[in-house]
Amino acid sequence: QVQLVESGGGPVQAGGSLRLSCAASGRTLSTYAMGWFRQAPGKEREFVAGISRGGGNTAYADSVKGRFTISRDNANNTVTLQMNSLKPEDTAVYYCAGDQRFAIGMVTTAPDLFDYWGQGTQVTVSS
Repeated sequence: QVQLVESGGGPVQAGGSLRLSCAASGRTLSTYAMGWFRQAPGKEREFVAGISRGGGNTAYADSVKGRFTISRDNANNTVTLQMNSLKPEDTAVYYCAGDQRFAIGMVTTAPDLFDYWGQGTQVTVSS
């Protein structure tokens, strides 16, 4: 099975940028559809962005469209979330997730459809 480790979180002022990375080990990432999710205190885990196995298809939550970009480098087994124009409401623990069951080209937004999760990285945006 694949192990996922997120990095790149931290404190940032509103309007700033962060780049989150998700490194995979144990299996090649190219067979996994991937997603980024986040969970703020007292709230449910929510979808942020997703990318298909080959990277040809992506999807974003309405709240981050135009500000966040998901990408993947299958040769280096990494998935990245570039976050620009950050807002205080983006504050949360961010998780990457992956699953092999999705068809090629498929992007899934439902967290309960992903079997593999990282430990999360905290993003704190101050106003």
